[in-house]
Amino acid sequence: MKSKKAFRKARYIVYRQTILDPWDHLWTFLGALIGIGLIGLLQHYFLSQTENLFLIGSFGASAVLIYGATNSPLAQPRNLVGGHLISALLGVTVAWLFQGTELAWLACALAVALSIVAMQITKTMHPPGGATALIANLGSEKITNLGFGYVLMPVLSGVVILLGVALVCNNLPKNRRYPYRPPKRSPR
Repeated sequence: MKSKKAFRKARYIVYRQTILDPWDHLWTFLGALIGIGLIGLLQHYFLSQTENLFLIGSFGASAVLIYGATNSPLAQPRNLVGGHLISALLGVTVAWLFQGTELAWLACALAVALSIVAMQITKTMHPPGGATALIANLGSEKITNLGFGYVLMPVLSGVVILLGVALVCNNLPKNRRYPYRPPKRSPR
């Protein structure tokens, strides 16, 4: 009996997460296109083509959450900004502590593990933050040479752009809200 109820509940959750109004696909597409596109445009005009500093991989994962899963607790502005910044700070700190050693594998593991716990403690869980911490340790020489500057650019600058676009694109249609606020219940 319990397993049937659990199955029905799981099926409902999956169903609710995957069924979207067709217009939601358009807004998800536009948000991701504009958000990632603006970061890439800044990179194109202010940095040479070979310096891939503004676009870090974790921003792609953030775009999935903040444009495609707007109701998720992991996609909320506090989580987006806090998760990336905390993880970037910890990632750079760990990279600095292990600089010049041959323990890159340990630095990577420690940066991600510390970031996860810090996001849990601060209630800013944002899974792409783990990648942000990892990139601080495994990124190109140009990324790792940024040191604590990595926290400001590309992380903070990119997060601000993604958030700004999310606030506009996710609030233009009447059926979307960002940050998420439960619908008001009508009095009975």
